[in-house]
Amino acid sequence: MKNPFESNNQSMKHNHNVLYGLLIIVITLMTSFSDTQAEQLGDVESNTYKSVTIGNQVWMQDNLNVSKYRNGDLIRQAKTSEEWNDAGANGEGVWSYYNNDPAHGKKYGKLYNWFAVHDPRGLAPLGWHIPSDKEWTTATSALGGEKIAGGKMKFSGISQWQSPNVGGNNSSNFSALPSGLRGIDGKFNFIGESAYFWSNSEYSTTTAWYRVLNHHLPTLVRSSEEKVDGLSVRCIAD
Repeated sequence: MKNPFESNNQSMKHNHNVLYGLLIIVITLMTSFSDTQAEQLGDVESNTYKSVTIGNQVWMQDNLNVSKYRNGDLIRQAKTSEEWNDAGANGEGVWSYYNNDPAHGKKYGKLYNWFAVHDPRGLAPLGWHIPSDKEWTTATSALGGEKIAGGKMKFSGISQWQSPNVGGNNSSNFSALPSGLRGIDGKFNFIGESAYFWSNSEYSTTTAWYRVLNHHLPTLVRSSEEKVDGLSVRCIAD
């Protein structure tokens, strides 16, 4: 005759195993959903962006590529140098593709002057903002400091970056691309060589803080740039 206590114990063990298995399935589904959400961050135009965690911060893994402010207002597109300079002279937010080529936009995103970055209508998607100078410094410290952080933020090899791509290993998964800039004269420069990223922090009445990565150095350089210049934008989670 079977011991009733043994039957009860076996039944309890079976129920425990079933519950444990269900719990594992639920956790897996939640994790998968979370990962999917992280890769489907959307802006006002339904462009999607992947994200990456650096230290305690969550950054976009792609350059911003939006042509509207968060409230739906259009940001002026400037194609000619005259249009670009006119916007800057009037403190108006403006964007362009590198060399006015939409194909560059698919890869590198858009170049924005600082007036677009700082516009109160919001350049960043809901739940995100343009990083401050201090937040850039925090990310730099998490990656070992200015002398090596740049190498950890850019791809290795020379398929994306011009040779010599010193220190590039993208160990942070920031995945920086050499998107170049649009200068104060409205001319385009340094694609394939350098990546320039705005902060939302003003340095003077005419300049603001930014960061730059170069193909010939492993550094992430902090400096100030004319507000009228066109640089790339990475957003950080609120």
